[in-house]
Amino acid sequence: AIDWFVLREDRYAPLAADAAGWYRSEVFPGLWLDAAAMLTGDLARVIAVVQQGVNSAEHAEFVQRLRREQEKRGGEASR
Repeated sequence: AIDWFVLREDRYAPLAADAAGWYRSEVFPGLWLDAAAMLTGDLARVIAVVQQGVNSAEHAEFVQRLRREQEKRGGEASR
């Protein structure tokens, strides 16, 4: 089994998979995991789902938000 947790109000709570059985990160938009594929060793499917997440609109918005924050800080990468 795969358990995914999210921090809510100073406590970790389980994050439920969606109807497709995928976990979708609330902190890192576009980070998606097909738990069944991971557990059965179907790495091609795992990678395909990860790529779908990375190619999603929510991930693109997340990347743009990170870029804006970096520009506000003078373009320096945080250490």
